[in-house]
Amino acid sequence: MIYSKQPISINEQIDKLKSRGLIIEKPIEVAKYLRTIGYYRLSGYWWPLQSDKIEHSFKDGARFSQVISLYKFDSELRWLLFKAIEKIEISLRSNLVYHISHEYDPWWFQNTNLFKDLPAMIKSLATLNEEIKRSKETFIKEHRKKYKEDGRFPPAWKTLALTSFGTLSKLYGNLKPSVKSIDVIADEYGAENHTYLRTWLQSLAQIRNLCAHHSRLWNKNLPGTVKVLKKPKYDWISDVPSSGQFQFLYIHLCIAKYMLDRIDPACEFGENLIELINSYPKVDPNALGLKPDWENEPLWKV
Repeated sequence: MIYSKQPISINEQIDKLKSRGLIIEKPIEVAKYLRTIGYYRLSGYWWPLQSDKIEHSFKDGARFSQVISLYKFDSELRWLLFKAIEKIEISLRSNLVYHISHEYDPWWFQNTNLFKDLPAMIKSLATLNEEIKRSKETFIKEHRKKYKEDGRFPPAWKTLALTSFGTLSKLYGNLKPSVKSIDVIADEYGAENHTYLRTWLQSLAQIRNLCAHHSRLWNKNLPGTVKVLKKPKYDWISDVPSSGQFQFLYIHLCIAKYMLDRIDPACEFGENLIELINSYPKVDPNALGLKPDWENEPLWKV
């Protein structure tokens, strides 16, 4: 089959939605949203309002205002989670630099003996090299000028300051079990060992990328999986989602909150999340995988 759909005007988009049963209260306002956000982007938010996913017909009473409410909720959720993961990223970078540089040396990330998967390690180094080449940071320029005879990367505290959460998580996950620091770092976040933290970081890195690219989080099947604590050292949840529910956001929110409690106990991520969800009472909690009475779990209880 050859794709044959052609672009249609804003007015035609509105007519199509109305013909499918979506109630359009304020056409001028709807036109503004379609122009500034886009028909295709908004379609992810009106998908659950459709009674027939093939013909794209809407349920009785479905309104465009519901679509925008979901869109705004998702935007606020994405920003809240992005800021939370930023704290985790900064903490992880600091821990990697400090602990492993002391266990080995400041160029441990170039040491092939420390990594399980050498092709993956080389790929990470290539990414780091590109980031250094592109960098306009003063500390990198000064390092190149002062140590131009040194063929190595700048030390970890300079090099890893430039890299992404995704690369940091890959470096951590690729370190051999013989590197003692990986369990020391895992303990910093309340994980039982590095095998748990590795999956948490991979999951949060994927979610961080979704946030950074303004992708939908609400009602989204997430690709990552995580290893859930068997013997949590700190406040956790009693009603733990099964592995079949890991595609929903809830378990990943729980992991972010658990780590943030170790990093910054005064962080208001939990309170802010509860406030956000309460401010949108019509948002379906099942679309996020939220458990009944989740806000009263020990992890989330204010």
